[in-house]
Amino acid sequence: MEHPPTDPASMQAAAHLDREREIFAELQTRLPGIYSAFGDRSAQQTVLIIPSLSLDAEVLAKISGVHHYEERLLCLLILLRLPRVNIVFVTSQPIHDSIIDYYLHLLPGIPSKHARKRLTLLNCHDASPAPLTQKILERPRLLEQIRRSIVNPSLSHITCFNATPLERALSVALDLPLYACDPDRIHYGSKSHGREIFRAAGVDIPDGIEHLHDEGQLVKALAEVKIRNPDLRRVVIKLNEGFSGEGNALFEYDPDEAPEGREELEGWIAAELSSRIRFEAGDMTWDVYLEKLGEMGGIVECWIEGQEKCSPSVQCRIDPLGKVSIISTHDQVLGGPSGQIYLGCTFPADERYRFDIQEAGLKIGRVLKEKGVLGVWGVDFVSVKSGDQWTHYAIEINLRKGGTTFPFLALQFLTDGAYDAESGVYRLPSGQPRCYYASDNLQKPRYKGLSPDDLVDIMVFHQLHFDSTAQQGVVFHLMGALSEFGKFGVTCIGEDPEQAENLYRKTMRILDQETSQEAAVFQPGR
Repeated sequence: MEHPPTDPASMQAAAHLDREREIFAELQTRLPGIYSAFGDRSAQQTVLIIPSLSLDAEVLAKISGVHHYEERLLCLLILLRLPRVNIVFVTSQPIHDSIIDYYLHLLPGIPSKHARKRLTLLNCHDASPAPLTQKILERPRLLEQIRRSIVNPSLSHITCFNATPLERALSVALDLPLYACDPDRIHYGSKSHGREIFRAAGVDIPDGIEHLHDEGQLVKALAEVKIRNPDLRRVVIKLNEGFSGEGNALFEYDPDEAPEGREELEGWIAAELSSRIRFEAGDMTWDVYLEKLGEMGGIVECWIEGQEKCSPSVQCRIDPLGKVSIISTHDQVLGGPSGQIYLGCTFPADERYRFDIQEAGLKIGRVLKEKGVLGVWGVDFVSVKSGDQWTHYAIEINLRKGGTTFPFLALQFLTDGAYDAESGVYRLPSGQPRCYYASDNLQKPRYKGLSPDDLVDIMVFHQLHFDSTAQQGVVFHLMGALSEFGKFGVTCIGEDPEQAENLYRKTMRILDQETSQEAAVFQPGR
């Protein structure tokens, strides 16, 4: 049981936090009116975009080019197609003008000059690994610049990548509501609390144990799941706040060495754990992993075996009016040592099971709504086919904008279509379907040195860029990571899944050709 602080400094800090929570709760009462007005083309309002990855810095550091991930929210610049919407976009470092121009030229039916006048770009000139939101809060002059840039504050709001106490503090400092989950409820998105939500929703989960915080608890949990499942070959260990699978690890039991008795099994696991564990993050160490387990907690979960197995996800929304709705379904493309790292996705999910995961998403959404959760969130599954039946095991709730959020937003804003949950198909206003193949992790050493302009030149020459007339083609993102890290992302939009995937493969083939040794002197099409 926690005891209230008694020293003056702690009491003052606690009172300040209580007051901040009260102000934040009052600000959030504006959201229903703001949400209702957002589709009104005559409503003048500002969207303040804070693409801060307010997550564990050491876990984020394992992701190549992670400081460029703030660029993923540039897809929201397409909101400027609404003629009276203003956007203030804040980043850690300046974004190259050619990247901004690229997004503004994607706007359908809006001259880029008109859109550019309604866009304010601000930055901290700070490349440190600290979360962007923290950097903003530490800069009073930047806060004042943001305040002066907000047009019609009564209909304006903040949107972000994920919501933490930092984003709540920023919301209060700027007197703007935050369209995201209340930071006091973000624990429902942890691996441990997520399993509790799944149980309450009546959704299948892998056997496992949650709320682990040290090596001793981890050893006992690994022994317990093995005793409950004698044929178990391997388990996944997950940090509660892991990101894109980077906080996951695999532990395999040796059937010839692992004893059967509980005490003997625990002793064997304790002796073998540090040498047998296999981390998804390539440069993770056992000591660092244990430290992170102590800080954030974690779970163990039985590895789901199966010959036909896939990893779909469902994206949902709990809006400020209280409605739970399905936004999209995806099949995730995974990689890494044991296939747990998010690489990309295809949209929509396979028609054989997309309605099953939609139904599960709605069940989970009703429980989250009761808990007071707000905004866009997603659920990842591991799905296994046995005979003619699929079983879907819910494995993670993401109470943030995830890897599947950005490509869908790009499709939606570029084409003005809508996802029909009844058919599981996204359709343009003309009724034509659209699908996509998307990835955040296109990375090769040979791509290093290419500028964003080089990339656009290549794709325009080969007619792979997004065609607003045909409403299909390739949309790029993470272009700022290209020259230094040889890394970027794409969303390849087509009429059907096959066309979208073919467009992706064609994009990769052309880029490889253009960056071959024979084309060392860059000339598109050489």
